[in-house]
Amino acid sequence: MKFWSVPSIMIVVLALCAFLAGGFALVGGLGKHKANHSAVRERPKAANAEPVTDCHESRAAYTVVTRAENAVPKYGYPNVKCSKTTGGVLWYGDPFDGTIAMGEMPEINDRTHGDFANAVVRPREPHLMYFNMSPDGCVFCHNGKTVPFPKDTKPRLIAMHTDIVENSLQLKHGRGAMWCLDCHSATNRNKLIDRQGNELSFNQPQRLCGTCHGEAYIDWRAGIHGKRIGAWATGGKRRWWVCTECHNPHTVQINRFDPIKPELPPPLPRGMNSANHERLEHGVH
Repeated sequence: MKFWSVPSIMIVVLALCAFLAGGFALVGGLGKHKANHSAVRERPKAANAEPVTDCHESRAAYTVVTRAENAVPKYGYPNVKCSKTTGGVLWYGDPFDGTIAMGEMPEINDRTHGDFANAVVRPREPHLMYFNMSPDGCVFCHNGKTVPFPKDTKPRLIAMHTDIVENSLQLKHGRGAMWCLDCHSATNRNKLIDRQGNELSFNQPQRLCGTCHGEAYIDWRAGIHGKRIGAWATGGKRRWWVCTECHNPHTVQINRFDPIKPELPPPLPRGMNSANHERLEHGVH
């Protein structure tokens, strides 16, 4: 019969104590983790942790979007994220929310060939509800009775709409060559009008703007002028911004296009103090 020595027994006892101590620590840690996890799970969520704010899509205070929580039920995302730097939209939960088909576009001799089947825009006609008086829009007043139709389209001083143009005889569009009724229908104020007298929808102001600004219009159709988001692939759905969403046609010589303050640059990777290596590798552009 073999007897263990005292040192051997002490080693075994110490090892057993260490094992039991580790086990109790593990169980205690799991219990603590479970308690903390329960506390986090049961902690009430703060209502509206980030307040709903209004931000613009292009021109400030013109194409305003109200941020709403969980506007995209599928993912629980808000409809937009507003920039704290510029007040503009940073990204969209659903970029096509509230859009409509652009509609037919006249075919001209360019690469687009009039194919706008998948183009969508945000409708402009709802903005015709001036002072929210009536769903009839401008026709509510300009019906030939409340406000008589003008006898001609010659420029004259008007008392209304001074918030749009302070002095109608000093309209700057075309450096004074254009007047209100050169673009707005004299008998149907809910429509624009082209040089041939054809009525155009406010949802398609580009068809009017393009009659004079042909070069910019061609570039806009080709996608190298203006703002556009959506699919890159041919035939993919895209949202287009129309001319008046970025340009104010009533103040073109005074304030043609507000420059947008750029966003802050993204943080550099950990351990990198500057991005000067890009200048050395790629050169200054």
